[in-house]
Amino acid sequence: MSHDGAIMAHMGPAAAKSHANQPLERINLRLPAEIFRAIDADRARRAGIVSRNTWITEAIQEKLLREGVSNDKQPRAGESNGRLL
Repeated sequence: MSHDGAIMAHMGPAAAKSHANQPLERINLRLPAEIFRAIDADRARRAGIVSRNTWITEAIQEKLLREGVSNDKQPRAGESNGRLL
């Protein structure tokens, strides 16, 4: 999905519910098209349907864990409020 030149991913109902109790902020993420193609290729190899938003969120969470940055309110990669995504 594209809006004002930004590529945006649709958040499915399950993902939307997992964030329902958390305040969220939106950003426009500008990346080269080849990065989005690489993300989409990786998403296609995974079982089930994984939105770009979920994939990017997981990548950010994995990076934060590797760097030792933690936030008790932030679910770990692959989890949402203690439940697997």
